Amino acid sequence: MDATDLGELVVRRAGESDTDALAGIDSVALQGDGARVASIRRWCRQGLAVVAEGASGPLGYCVVEYTFFEQGFVTMVMVAPSARGGGVGRKLLDAVAAGCETPKLFTSTNVSNQPMQRLLQGAGWSPVGLLHGLDEGDPELFYLCPARTPDRRSDLPAPPPPTPTPRG
Repeated sequence: MDATDLGELVVRRAGESDTDALAGIDSVALQGDGARVASIRRWCRQGLAVVAEGASGPLGYCVVEYTFFEQGFVTMVMVAPSARGGGVGRKLLDAVAAGCETPKLFTSTNVSNQPMQRLLQGAGWSPVGLLHGLDEGDPELFYLCPARTPDRRSDLPAPPPPTPTPRG
């Protein structure tokens, strides 16, 4: 199955053709951050992003990478400003948790990011550690996804194998 229907939203794996649409709902990319747009393009090209779509188009996206001690790590959860507080973030987190390829799934957020902390706690994630020094004066709080069982696996297709990055 190419998509998972979650109520009025459909969550599916993003492709490279989704880059512009995702950049169009990303509050950082909309401020002209070229590095964020490049990251969105890479995440979409590598099959690491999932997108939540409503009738009007993309409402949010989420990225999971497997470079954090060989465990899943939610690198990004972005919900369009107009869709925040409507359950999009929760549906994205639930979808990536169900499709995670490793026994553990982590994420982090700044201590100052209270909306993200409320989202994670509401989804049952547990705080597991604090890192000082990443962002000056705003420690990073790490969370662990609740235990997952094999029957919670997602119908999202597996991401494609990573493409080698040219060195030069």
